[in-house]
Amino acid sequence: MSAADPRLHPQVLAIRDRLRRDRVPHLSTLSIEEARAADRAAAAAGTGEAEPVAEVRQLEIPGPAGQLPARVYRPDSAGPLPVLVYFFGGGWSLGTLDTCDGVCRMITNAAGCVTVAAGYRLAPEHKFPAAVEDCHASAQWVAAHAAELGADAARLAVGGDSSGGNLAAAVALHARDLGGPAITHQLLVYPNTDHQAGTPSMGEFADEYLFNTASVRWYWGMYLAAPDDGENPLASPLRADDLSGLPPATVITAEYDPLRDEAELYARKLEAAGVTAEVIRYDGMMHGFFTMVGILDTAREAVLEAAGRLRAAFTAMRAP
Repeated sequence: MSAADPRLHPQVLAIRDRLRRDRVPHLSTLSIEEARAADRAAAAAGTGEAEPVAEVRQLEIPGPAGQLPARVYRPDSAGPLPVLVYFFGGGWSLGTLDTCDGVCRMITNAAGCVTVAAGYRLAPEHKFPAAVEDCHASAQWVAAHAAELGADAARLAVGGDSSGGNLAAAVALHARDLGGPAITHQLLVYPNTDHQAGTPSMGEFADEYLFNTASVRWYWGMYLAAPDDGENPLASPLRADDLSGLPPATVITAEYDPLRDEAELYARKLEAAGVTAEVIRYDGMMHGFFTMVGILDTAREAVLEAAGRLRAAFTAMRAP
C-alpha cells in the first residue's frame, strides 16, 4: 500500500483518504462500462452545485462519422461574444459533456464568452484519430456557425483538460495545417503530449489511489490502435517537428501529476518555436483537480485564472 505524500494539499489528502477508506477500486481495474459509470459518478460528486448561466442548450454537430453531442453555454451579455470550444477529459475513453459542466459554466461567466462543450467518439470502440477528427470538425462547425450562436468567429479558442487538453493541442495543430479554423488561444490543462514520455514526473507518481503511471499506460493502450500511432503529432503533440504558427497557449499543470513534465515541456517547445506559452503550476494538486470545482478551492482558483487568461486573449483580438 502506498503512503500519501504529506506535501499534498489537505483537501487532496482528504480525497485520497476517502478513496483508501472506502476501498474504491482504481478505474484501470474495471471493465470499460464500469469505469465509465464510476467516472461519471466521481465527476458529478466533484462538480458540486451548478453555477447558473444565462442559457444552456443542447445541440448536435455533424461529424465525420455521424452527429456529435454538444452543449452551448451563454453568459448574460450581449453578443457577438468570443467563443471557447472545450473538450472534456477522461483518457479518450471516459467522460461526457457533464464531466466538464462545472468548468464550462464558470468560464462562460468569468471570461464573458460563449462556451461550446463538444463531444467526440470514445476509445476503445473508436481509436485514434477518431477523437481528433471529431474535435476538429466541431471547431470548424462552431467557426462557420458563430453568428447563429451569437459568437464571434474571429475570437475562437480551444481548450480541454487531460486528454481533452491533448485534443485541444491536436486541433490547434490540425487547424494550422489544414488552413482553419483560425484559433485565438489554446487552454491546455495538464495535457498528455507524448505517448512514451520518460520524464521525471512520469516515473515519480505511483500512488495507487490517485492518477498514476499505470493509469497513463491504460488510457494510451485504449486510445492507440498500434504503438506507432503515438508517433503522430496529432496523438503526441510534443513529437511535432514544427510548432511555429500555433496560437498562444495557457498550460496549467499539477505538481503531483505524472503528466506534469510533458505538459511543461510542450509549453517550452512552443516558446522555442516563437509561440507565446505560459505555464501555471498548482502545487499540492493532483491530476484531475481542475474539474473538481465543488470540492477543491484550488480548482475554482485555477478555473478563474484560466478564464482570466482567455478574457485577456479575447480582448487582445477584439476588433477596433
